[in-house]
Amino acid sequence: MEIGLYTFGDVGRLPGSGKQVGWHERLGNLMEEIELADQVGLDVFGLGEHHRPNYAISSPAVALAGAARTTSSIKLSSAVTVLSSDDPIRVYQDFATLDNITDGRAELMVGRGSFIESFPLFGYELDDYNTLFEEKLAMLLAIDAEEKLRWPGGQHTPQVPGLGVYPRPVGDMPIWIAVGGTPDSAIRAGALGMPLALAVIGGRPRQFKGLTDLYRRAAEQSGEGAKARVSLNVHGFVGEDSQAAADLFFPAQKAVMDQIGRERGWAPQTRAQYDASITPEGAMFVGSPAQITDKILSLREDLGFDRVSIQMAIGMIDHKEMLKAIEVLGTKVAPELRKAG
Repeated sequence: MEIGLYTFGDVGRLPGSGKQVGWHERLGNLMEEIELADQVGLDVFGLGEHHRPNYAISSPAVALAGAARTTSSIKLSSAVTVLSSDDPIRVYQDFATLDNITDGRAELMVGRGSFIESFPLFGYELDDYNTLFEEKLAMLLAIDAEEKLRWPGGQHTPQVPGLGVYPRPVGDMPIWIAVGGTPDSAIRAGALGMPLALAVIGGRPRQFKGLTDLYRRAAEQSGEGAKARVSLNVHGFVGEDSQAAADLFFPAQKAVMDQIGRERGWAPQTRAQYDASITPEGAMFVGSPAQITDKILSLREDLGFDRVSIQMAIGMIDHKEMLKAIEVLGTKVAPELRKAG
């Protein structure tokens, strides 16, 4: 089983000290975090695309390229690329370039995105939310399948009459599809033979078993069963002491979720809700190395996932504390997961 990290590169004020961390400092810290994740043996590091003032990453491929030459083994992925508001040709070229720079360590994760700023920013209509993604995903997969792109064009994409898309990846560059919990999306990923990144950010993780079962069944029925892979993408934080880890993560995580809640009509998060979410059956993976290991292995029996990616940098967490957490995850959690197979 693989284990890794992902982040959106949050910027803002640190809880407690009130220190302001801006885009420049956050991106510099991020390079150190990815380097350490590589050194301690984590499998993958993902960067998500956002177009909001409180995030530093709007171009995952560029940021990942910054870490490419100072890492040697870790896979570098988007998490996610908002394909609906981007150009599939340029997306493919960016990550194929990254794949060549890293000698085959690039991965691409595509999805609709959790925010909508990119749609008006790049001139797209939210009314086309679903059709944009479906058409551009089909075009992206056509680019991946053949060096010469023969694309008939559509509502949102131009015709391409057999032109080459370069560079090509070193080998078979993984293209993951990210879903948030809809059965149709899981079934489509399975039918296409694409690896599935399942976002679990609320509720009870075991409730997602129906989705992973649908995904694997669709893959088998379409003859793509051998390609089926599932990544569980979750929120969490690990520390030597479980209570200290929970106390450190809570204010940062609450600040982000409360901000999103104000935009979407959610009530502010309480500490009681947070504490319930970090129990063995809750959605967040927060605690000591033993607690995180046990939770992952327990859930794996039901959900059958091949990878866990943890978003530890939710909100503003001190860089030194983040480095400590990455080291603990790589040296104490990852080895135990590998022993379990």
